[in-house]
Amino acid sequence: MRHIRELNLELGCPTIDEALRRLSAELDACRAMHTPLMKIIHGYGSSGKGGRIRTACRKHLQQAQAAGAVAAVISGEAFSIFDETTRHYLNAYPLLRQDRDLDRENRGVTFVFFQ
Repeated sequence: MRHIRELNLELGCPTIDEALRRLSAELDACRAMHTPLMKIIHGYGSSGKGGRIRTACRKHLQQAQAAGAVAAVISGEAFSIFDETTRHYLNAYPLLRQDRDLDRENRGVTFVFFQ
């Protein structure tokens, strides 16, 4: 794995529907290209819109995980060496250890794993 695919849902100040369409399209593309993981930047609500996008995005991802479309979802708050799921994926993808959000409790990001 050379890099982590990153999707910035904050770009262009989209509506919730626009952000979810972009997210769905990107999830489909990642599965089609056998991308192992993706980092989603959705913001955490400081602008008033980011919170709604974050909530909708995470709900969508939880549904995708329940349906088996993604293997795991880790919120930025849980992306820590103290989290069991994070440790599993850090071992599987050592490049993740270099991510600037590791152990920073960033509510504005979510990690998605496909394998």
